[in-house]
Formats: sequence, C-alpha cells, structure tokens
Amino acid sequence: MTDRTNGLTYAEAGVDIDAGNALVERIKPAAKRTDRAGTVSGLGGFGALFDLKAAGYRDPVLVAATDGVGTKLKIAIDTGLVDTIGIDLVAMCVNDLVCQGAEPLFFLDYFATGKLDVDQAARIIEGIAEGCAASGAALIGGETAEMPGMYHGGDFDLAGFAVGAMERGADLPKGVAEGDVILGLASNGVHSNGYSFVRKVVERSGLGWDAASPFGAGTLGAALLAPTRLYVKPALAAIRAGGVHALAHITGGGLTENPPRVLPDGLAARIDLGAWSLPPVFRWLSDTAGMSRPELLKTFNCGIGMVLVVAPDRAGALADLLRDGGETVHVIGRIEPGEGVRYTGDFA
Repeated sequence: MTDRTNGLTYAEAGVDIDAGNALVERIKPAAKRTDRAGTVSGLGGFGALFDLKAAGYRDPVLVAATDGVGTKLKIAIDTGLVDTIGIDLVAMCVNDLVCQGAEPLFFLDYFATGKLDVDQAARIIEGIAEGCAASGAALIGGETAEMPGMYHGGDFDLAGFAVGAMERGADLPKGVAEGDVILGLASNGVHSNGYSFVRKVVERSGLGWDAASPFGAGTLGAALLAPTRLYVKPALAAIRAGGVHALAHITGGGLTENPPRVLPDGLAARIDLGAWSLPPVFRWLSDTAGMSRPELLKTFNCGIGMVLVVAPDRAGALADLLRDGGETVHVIGRIEPGEGVRYTGDFA
C-alpha cells in the first residue's frame, strides 16, 4: 500500500462511486411512492425485506418473473427518450406474473452502463417506479453497475425481477374447456418484442428516428417507444370476479405461440382476425417489410397485448368489468378441439 498522492483512483478507472451514491439519493422519493402493504425496508441496504403476512396472505405461494426490454433500448439510447423504457421493463415482468394468477408484490431492477449519467439513470428508474406504482408493486431494491469497457457510446442495459404471490390453489391456468370465450385486450403498440426486426424495417424505410411517424402523431422514434401496457390491475379484478380460466401475455411469438401455452392437450384457440382492426403501426411494418400474414402474427402482438380465456356464461360481465378498468376489449375467439391456434377471417 502506498501513500502517494498521484496514485490511480477508482474514478480514474471509470467508476464514480459518488455518482452512484447521488443516484440512490435522487431515486429514493420515486421508490418511496411505490410503497404498499408488506413493504419493510427501503433502498440502501444489502437486501430488501417484504412481509407477506402484512400484505394480507394466509397461505401464499410465491411466483417470480424476470425479463428485459430487448433492443427497444437501442431506440431509447439513440433518441435520448428514456423516460418510459422503465415502464416497459416492469410491464414485461408483472404482465407475466398475473398470467399465473399472482398479484405482483415487489420489483427489483438491474441497470448497467459504461459511464453513469445520474440524470439519465434517474429518468429511467423514475419510469420503473411509475410502472411499479401502476401495477401495485413496491420498488424495494436494485443494482446500478458502472462497467467501463463493457458498454460504449452511451449504451446501457436493463433487467427486471418481479415477485408476486397467490393463495395456495389459486394458480392459473385452470379449468380451460371447449367453448370457452377468448377476450383480447388491446395493446399500446409494439410493446417490447420484435424490435430487432423493427429496427431493420426502419433502416429499410430510410427514415430517421426524428422523422414524422408514418403511422401516427409525433416522431417515428417516439411512436415506437410507446410503453408496454400494464394489464395487472384490470386482470386481477377479472380473476377475483370469477370465471377466468387462463391468461396469456402476447409477447415474443405473438398470437401464434402464446395462447397455446395456457391450453391443455387436445384444445386449440380459434381466433377471428376480423374481430379487431390491425393498428396502423403493424400495417406500416408489414407493408414496409413485405411480411407474410403468418410471419406478422408470429412476430408481433398485432394489437392484442393480453388474452383471457373465460367461461362462456361470464364473458359479457368480465368484458364489461375490464372495460370499466380502462381496457379496450374484443371478443376474438373460442376454445375448440385441436392443437395450437387456428385463424379465421382477416384484419379489417
């Protein structure tokens, strides 16, 4: 060990501990806004505590999910529009949890970058807090990693981890049967899957992120960064009302591959493509890329971000409940004998 005043410091190696501490202090109010019943400790400890009994559970089963945002991050980085990418991160995790019948309880994030920009990082994490608050999950911890040499040119990465709970025996899917009705909840756009393809299509179009959006208001970059919709609270309300047999979050694999994940052997989802209009963003992507209909349906959500399989005698009441919760609901099909997904009709 040396006492020389000209020795190399950690900051000179590219890691600024003071900046990390400043970030923690800045985001504490945002995390505090996400507190819910069961939250025990705030940010800053070596671990985070959560009290299941205080959250109201008697015989709980825990459910965990982890996800990222994929290359949608690259558009956020290139445009500097980072305020909603944290909502995407939360949504990709908690929308999966609710498909198991679980209520999201708490969330942790992992943010990695080459050079910590406190203002940028705070905007990202404040978006995470917004997503947590909207889905009833407490933001109780996370990790900020400054890794020079690993990330370059302002690049960063995000990962999220959500834990939820349900009472024992309340897990989904359960009871899916022939004749069940399929309800589709509208998406906000592309959500957070297929962005490697999206970026390739934009490159083919010759448009820049700051060009006027060819399918809506604002710039192309801003339009493609529309955050993933959070379905948690309306979905939980529907589950608690009774009659929901399964939910499927429409992510990678689209409508072709996700609904079959919640169906028993011997049953198929028959989906009527004429039951809703293909949103303009997907029509533009499809036309610009010359996509086939099967490729479109396997790549994107095509305007349906969450699917519920419900008892026929509860379909009308549940659709009304979901609409009252702010969702746009379409009756898109039924469960019938077979395997996989069968499409009928065509987009309006």
